[in-house]
Amino acid sequence: MSPRARDLCWLAGLFVLLLAAPFLAPNEYYLAVLTICCLNAMIVVGLNLLVGHAGQISLGHAAFFGLAAYATAVLTATLKLPIPLGLAAGVGLSVLVALVIGIPALKLKGHYLAMATLGFGIIVSILLNETVWLTGGPSGFTGIPRLALFGFEFASARSYSILASCVLCLIVLLALNLLHSRVGRALRAIHTSERAAQAVGIDIAAYKLFVFVLSAAFAGVAGVLYAHYLTFVAPSSFGFLFSVELIVMVVLGGMSSIPGSIAGAFFLTLLPEFLRAFENIEVLLFGAILVVCMIFMPDGLAGACGLAFRTARRRLARKERADA
Repeated sequence: MSPRARDLCWLAGLFVLLLAAPFLAPNEYYLAVLTICCLNAMIVVGLNLLVGHAGQISLGHAAFFGLAAYATAVLTATLKLPIPLGLAAGVGLSVLVALVIGIPALKLKGHYLAMATLGFGIIVSILLNETVWLTGGPSGFTGIPRLALFGFEFASARSYSILASCVLCLIVLLALNLLHSRVGRALRAIHTSERAAQAVGIDIAAYKLFVFVLSAAFAGVAGVLYAHYLTFVAPSSFGFLFSVELIVMVVLGGMSSIPGSIAGAFFLTLLPEFLRAFENIEVLLFGAILVVCMIFMPDGLAGACGLAFRTARRRLARKERADA
């Protein structure tokens, strides 16, 4: 089976699983957690393209997420513009800002790029807190209308969960097609060696900027859906800690694995929910679990699953040879 066919198979399985999950959820709490998992996974898929395949570190993707959320919130709640226009404007703002920031920032490498994107994220966080007349400041922005498209309002938790699942699968399909194209091969070449990539005629600056803007667009899509889902946004949801959490999701899932990134996003979104029962030691357990995962799974969840599969296949092959 070719890599493209294999990717389409697991994507079809993911699509079926995500569509079935909302109907199996016992109450709205589980539907809400599933929706947030899908939104986080959208951002992480874009970050996986940027970090895992292009080798560029960004600590500012929470800012793109927040800019899109606030843009659609202000346009649809304050200015009373149509929701589709607010959605497009939110994603468009993330793309535009990523383009403006990316042109100078992507000339940097390694830790310098991480620091530049970190500074950008902090600036956006300060702006969201200080522009009280526009964003509501630290208290947040309320009154965002429910999402309605083509005459249908996604008023129920189940309908919104299905929408988030479908959008996630579309984003994953786009990312997989990109990785199997000439662009994906160029990104992997840049990650391996920028000098070698440049020697064979790859426009490094253009490809870096493209994947940076694309990852910001994915974050923007998640941001507009997040705003119309909660109907409330606050700057605390888009701070530096969330950017770090997104990077941890990528690393924990697997640096160069799209399915691993989705698994990492779901794992780190669900883990705090399971640890809430431990109250005072919740943070300690959360950190300990992450440390254990990184020690025993250095290649992430995707690498651990792949190793387990290869081990099982070798054992089965040995057993078949012994029986023969």
